[in-house]
Parts: sequence; C-alpha cells; structure tokens
Amino acid sequence: MPPASRVAPFSATLIAAAALLLLPTASLEAQPAFEWPDHPKNLHVLPKQIPKEQLRGIMTGFAKSLGVRCNYCHVGEEGKPLSTFDFPSDAKPQKRVAREMYRMVGHIHKDLKKMPLIGSTRVNLWCQTCHHGRPRPMTLSEEMVVTYAAFGIDSALGTYRDLRHRFYGRAAYDFGEGELIDFASTLSEKGKQDEAIQVLRLNVEQNPQSLRALGELAKAYEAAGQKDRAAETYRKMLEIDPQNRNVQRLLDALQGTK
Repeated sequence: MPPASRVAPFSATLIAAAALLLLPTASLEAQPAFEWPDHPKNLHVLPKQIPKEQLRGIMTGFAKSLGVRCNYCHVGEEGKPLSTFDFPSDAKPQKRVAREMYRMVGHIHKDLKKMPLIGSTRVNLWCQTCHHGRPRPMTLSEEMVVTYAAFGIDSALGTYRDLRHRFYGRAAYDFGEGELIDFASTLSEKGKQDEAIQVLRLNVEQNPQSLRALGELAKAYEAAGQKDRAAETYRKMLEIDPQNRNVQRLLDALQGTK
C-alpha cells in the first residue's frame, strides 16, 4: 500500500477533477477580452471623442510609467475581469490626482516650447521621466524618511534593501552614497546619532571603496565619541588612497600625533 503522503495528492486531484465536471460549462470558457469603449464616459482632460486605440495607449502608458494596474486609479478588484470595473467613477483620489498631473504635463510642455532651443532636439516630459515605475516619484532619502517616521530605523533600512533589489539599474532611485548620507544627516539633526551610524555603516557596506561614504562614517563615529572606530575607518580610507593628506591629518589629530 502506498504511503499516505502519496495518496493525498492523488485524491485531491480526483476531487478537483470531479468538481470541475460539476461546474456549468460557461464558467469553464475563457473570459471575453475587454473591449475599450467607443464613447468613454466622464472624461475631463482627455478629448471627449478620443479614439479607443489612443485611449488604450494612454492608459497603458500610465500603468507602465507608475508600475501599477488599473485598480490603482479605478474602482475594481484586482484579479477580476476589467468588464466588472467602474471606470467612470471618481471615487478614488488617485484618479483625480492623475487628471491634475496630466494637466501639469501639458503646461510644462507649453513652457518648454517657449524656451530657447539648445541643440537640435527639445527636452520632453512624460510620466516616465519622473516616475520610473513608481506611483510616487520620491527620492530614496525621502522614501526612507517616510518609512522611518512610521516604523523606525529597522524598517527604513529594510526599505532601502527592498528598493535596491527591485529598482537597481532602472534609474528609479539614486543608489549612490549621497542618498544614504542625506538620510543619515536627517537623523543626526533629530539627535538620532546611533541610528545615523547604522545608516552610514550600510552605506559603506554598499559602497566599500567610496572615500565619501567612509569619511562620513568616520566623522559620525568621532562625533559619537567612538574614536577607535573612527581611527579604524580613517585607516581604511588610507588603504584606498595612501597619499590622501587630508585623511592622514584627520587620523593624526584623532590620535593626538603631529
């Protein structure tokens, strides 16, 4: 007799198959493709008589630029057919914001055309220019500040790692040493020196050859009275740049030597 671990999946398969046989035939058929309307309702910014092909292109562009799906702005349930969505509804504030953003882009395009042309091609602005696949176009430091205010330092550091994993190389965020230094400075201004050091240590972890990242960490250690760690960090900088007189001067001053 086969083990129970092998019987259970086989039995489950039979039950699932039997259940499918009991379903109405219509439910087994593929859902019909969504038809874009010939006469869309409740348009405030887009032309009232916009062709459905153009409407589809604009809406698809919004979704791709912001990295979202239709239910971000429209009333509908994720995973349900688009035919069940209430697209004319203004219930979601994101839809109203999207209208204002669309108007803003139009105004900026008009202003750009008024500017003197440098080179042979004018600069354009599209949703993707700022959003890069994010619903809210914030800097990395801003994202971390928001997360820190709501959930604390561990979550802020987790946000950095998550965003780096998802967006690195996609121009969505600046993952250079500057953004973490900015966030650490915000923490220092709030008197959170120990947490600022955590951020600066993460910065060195991600940018181990950056003299700027190491220098900011050394200064933070020194400000916190952790002179041994500050000296160790200055020595790491000298390993990277042995002829750096400024770093040598800082190390000498810290150690009380000439």
